Amino acid sequence: MVVEAVLFDVDDTLVDTRAAFADAVGAVRRTFLPQVPAEREPEMLAVWRDDVHGHYRAYTRGELGFDEQRRLRADELHVAFGGPRVDEAAYPGWLAVFWGEFERSWRAHDDVAPALEALRAAGVRVGCVTNARVELQESKLAAARIEGVPVLVGVDTFGFGKPRAEVFHEGCRRLASDPARTAYVGDEPDVDARAAADAGLVGVWLDRPGVRRSGERAPTAGIHRIAGLGALPGVLGLV
Repeated sequence: MVVEAVLFDVDDTLVDTRAAFADAVGAVRRTFLPQVPAEREPEMLAVWRDDVHGHYRAYTRGELGFDEQRRLRADELHVAFGGPRVDEAAYPGWLAVFWGEFERSWRAHDDVAPALEALRAAGVRVGCVTNARVELQESKLAAARIEGVPVLVGVDTFGFGKPRAEVFHEGCRRLASDPARTAYVGDEPDVDARAAADAGLVGVWLDRPGVRRSGERAPTAGIHRIAGLGALPGVLGLV
């Protein structure tokens, strides 16, 4: 394998978004669902991340607006734990609590800086392809102090996101790299690793211990699987 470029997902790949969501969900519980014991916050986080009705993926297909998908998920979270409904009138107040805590909690995973240093030392170009808005992801990377990894493609670039092949190919185009010599690294086995491989890239599933969403399974053959970014240079044959 000769890799000349690596494209990264942002959330739960470079930025510890799961931990930030945990903080935000905790703030929501304390403010709007005080009857729910604190020990149930992991259940609340699972409901938020699992998004069983697929509202976020509907957003990445261009079928829902960003705030609409988030309000629907907020409402489902409240209903699941016996809280007040989050309708359009209640949503701004809910968002102020949730998003304020979420933004304050953006941090990089500990293995990001060493992995990026190893890739750059090997002459590998890097960038991000994400299913969120470019401006939002640039803000996350800046807050997490992750530098030199431009957000090349977001869901607002085309109006849709992964797993569409065009999204991966545009990232390669902007890095001036051959898809067959470009790896894509992300935490979701289907819309990240499998979809990238189907688009002709080298698909790498970042399967961090203890952070899988419910129902996620190992992808089929042809996907590289790593437990942390420290293993990435070795998987790509750079060491």
